[in-house]
Amino acid sequence: MTEDDLRKRLEALRIEHRDLDAAIEALAAAGSVDQLQIARLKKRKLKLKDQIALVEDYLIPDIIA
Repeated sequence: MTEDDLRKRLEALRIEHRDLDAAIEALAAAGSVDQLQIARLKKRKLKLKDQIALVEDYLIPDIIA
């Protein structure tokens, strides 16, 4: 993947992460009793966070000073 592709992927992951956050908040605010669905959304959100960190690591490599 090129750097441009990685940046596009990173932005898409961030958007999906924000969307999941909004969905979780909406379900919680609505008093949803479907805790299993909320747990699945939270798990997906954590996976996205890990993927975001991985892509960021590719784009911004550690530099040992």
